[in-house]
Amino acid sequence: MKVFVTPLAPNPRRVSWFMAEKGVNDIEVVTLNLIEGQQRDPAFVAKAGLPMVPMLELDDGTCITESLAICRYLESLYPEPNMFGRNPQEVAVIEMWTRRAEMMVATPMMMAVRHTNPRMAALEQQVPAIGEHNLAGALKALKLLDRRLADGEWLAAGRITIADIVAFVGIDFGRMIKFQLPEELTHVSRWAEAMRSRPAALSGMPPRPAP
Repeated sequence: MKVFVTPLAPNPRRVSWFMAEKGVNDIEVVTLNLIEGQQRDPAFVAKAGLPMVPMLELDDGTCITESLAICRYLESLYPEPNMFGRNPQEVAVIEMWTRRAEMMVATPMMMAVRHTNPRMAALEQQVPAIGEHNLAGALKALKLLDRRLADGEWLAAGRITIADIVAFVGIDFGRMIKFQLPEELTHVSRWAEAMRSRPAALSGMPPRPAP
């Protein structure tokens, strides 16, 4: 199998983080440069269907895109540690918080970056007002996460799950526009620091230059 990713991009980073949490190291990682437009190569688009990463190419040639679909597939192959739920209730709660994390936090933050960071102009016809509106929506949703995290260490279960990865990667992408968590969101801040300190947090990030 091969997984096609690009460093720092949030959706590929979800997959890289997920693989790191599970200790998956037998899948070839292929890095594409989105700014240079490598995802628009006709051979890649013919497989993926869209000029987007991540993409997982199976040994039989089947290609899976969308980060959560890839993670669900990998969960079936590498079931431990469990990230999607061990019983019907866990599955439902994790799915609920994953959708909330994606729709209410991660996607708005991505839109804020894509429409306000000058480097993203190569990928997006930027409309700053769209970015500002989405950032405001993400900030509002973070208050929901803060209330949730007041009752537990993690978003959806008594352990880290895919919901935590989706939420944190989306928030952390805000570094591209120098976003910082508001001081009053103490529970989110505590959780974010716990996420940031995990070894898997470095997965999907650009390598640091040598000192």
